[in-house]
Amino acid sequence: MENSTSFSRKDNNDDHSGPESSSVSHTVDIKSDGEEASGPGPGPSDSEMSLPQAVEDIDLLIQRLSSTKAVDHELLLSEVPKSVEFLYDAVDSMVTKYENKENPPRLGINHDDDVSFFDSMTRITKLVKNFNKFPSYSILSSSLNKATVILHRAMSFLEDEYRMILEIMKRRVLEQKTPKTPKQMMSSESDRCMLPEPECKEEELDFPSFSPEAIQTLNKISTVMIASGYERECCLIYGALRRNAFNDELSELGFDNISFDEVQRMQWESLEGDIATWINAFKHCYVVLFSGERSLTDTVFSNNRQVSRKMFCDLAAAVVVRFLNFSDAVVMTKRSAEKLFKFLDMYETLRDLIPHINDSYSSECKLDLIEEVSMAKTRIAEAATSIFCELENSIKKDQGRVPVPSGQVHPLTRYTMNYLKYAIEYKDTLEQVFKQVRDTDGSTGSKPNTTSTITTAVNHHEDDGGSDKSQFSIQLTTVMDLLDANLDMKSKLYRDPALRYIFLMNNGRYILQKIKCTTEIRELMGANWCRKRSTDLRQYHKNYQRETWSRVLQSMSPEGLLVKGKVVKPLLKERFKNFNSLFEEIHRTQSTWVVSDEQLQSELRVSISAVVIPAYRCFLGRFKQHLESGRQYEKYIKYQPEDIETFIEELFDGNPVSMQKRR
Repeated sequence: MENSTSFSRKDNNDDHSGPESSSVSHTVDIKSDGEEASGPGPGPSDSEMSLPQAVEDIDLLIQRLSSTKAVDHELLLSEVPKSVEFLYDAVDSMVTKYENKENPPRLGINHDDDVSFFDSMTRITKLVKNFNKFPSYSILSSSLNKATVILHRAMSFLEDEYRMILEIMKRRVLEQKTPKTPKQMMSSESDRCMLPEPECKEEELDFPSFSPEAIQTLNKISTVMIASGYERECCLIYGALRRNAFNDELSELGFDNISFDEVQRMQWESLEGDIATWINAFKHCYVVLFSGERSLTDTVFSNNRQVSRKMFCDLAAAVVVRFLNFSDAVVMTKRSAEKLFKFLDMYETLRDLIPHINDSYSSECKLDLIEEVSMAKTRIAEAATSIFCELENSIKKDQGRVPVPSGQVHPLTRYTMNYLKYAIEYKDTLEQVFKQVRDTDGSTGSKPNTTSTITTAVNHHEDDGGSDKSQFSIQLTTVMDLLDANLDMKSKLYRDPALRYIFLMNNGRYILQKIKCTTEIRELMGANWCRKRSTDLRQYHKNYQRETWSRVLQSMSPEGLLVKGKVVKPLLKERFKNFNSLFEEIHRTQSTWVVSDEQLQSELRVSISAVVIPAYRCFLGRFKQHLESGRQYEKYIKYQPEDIETFIEELFDGNPVSMQKRR
């Protein structure tokens, strides 16, 4: 039995004709059981056909082929419709026309031409997919081969155009930007790197500020390439060029690729500037650039959300890894105390990035990014902890056997207290660092050398009932205890006990004033610690007075001067001579000593005057009459009370002045 099926756009009863049916007619003959059937007649000739007519016929053909199963042998194409060949030739001509244009990019100039080209490409892609459902039908082989060639040529053109648009727009974006060199060094007043927050103006969120026409063209190219099976090529071009664009943008911000070895060789003064740039560029990246990049990617791949997410995640991961490689290289440099604050700046940057990733990125890339950033943050925390512990070790190891001249504040005291003053600015961050490292140690059951000091200190204070104290407070207390012990050891280097107490007073007062002037440290150390420190200072003061002035006061004792109501002049003369000798020696020696704290210096002088002047005035008033008649009166009574007061005011200035010259 002969079956002949014909589908024509004139068949109004055809359920598959679709809404695009028009008066244009084209007949396609179908044969069954290998026998040829005759159709109603040939369609219009090539000279009579237009592209809209060809497209409408092909849409109908695609509908019919889509509804035909590959296993259904009752319906086979008797021939490939002329509209298909017409479409192939039309697309081939379009590509040739585009390629002959002198000034790229060639898409985006004539809207109607572009619409016609992309619509035609969509039809060819659909035809190829449907023809592939019937691989064993020789009638389609030639047409399928031609379609594949046309498709390949068109895709090659689109790849070039895609690349060109991305490169041209990247150059335009960079030309609109003002070069920046945001390297910021630490100021002389603070070690902390204070960076301005990245500006987030509305227009910046449209980064990379491609023109709407260019983005629309990129979207169309992406859609067609992916639909045609060229997703890999499309993604490779887009990913490579957007990574290059990001690298150029980071270079504009001053952050260039620096190798691991280069970081290791850099002087710290240069490296800390690069760290400041790293922080600034990183913040700008995840506050401004990533937001704009994600918006761009979502728009370019709006018809392929899964591709869009993957493209953005891959780009973000590549950029973040570049930043993390730099931080890892910095962490591996030789550790020293001055690096702590820059390390903490880096830690804060990574810490603040994690919630941003949580809020902004899809689950596909979120976990990997967070894991990478968290690991880098942990490495920085361990390095910062190690550096802070080195402060404790440096105090322990400072066993200098040469006393500081004049009993002044020891350099170790100044260094430690100033270091803590800067560190307190990072109190919350240090608290997090210590807790993170301790928790990591607890989870692994290990105690690395770099953190054993912290673990020991925490355990010690917990044993003393201080488990409610913060980690940083415990570390601060440990440092202060170590410094006290070190200063006590150094005070014993002075042979003169009085100078030993001056040294302890100088250092103790310096420490107390630094703590009182820094509210955060004072709160962490607590009122009891400050009261104890003040009590210690008063005791040092008393000990100094006892060691220095007790012999002077004894020389003015009236005991033994009266025998049977009469003054023993030789003994009285000896007492005055002893006083003069002792006082002159004290003045000669202690005027070279230095008490740098003006309040402490004044307190010492006032307390000395309060003890010595009244005693000398009383002793002089009671006994000078017994020597006034002698020829050598001034040999014994060399100073008046006013002179003694003047000389006391010259103590602890570090400027020795001869009492004889003063007289």
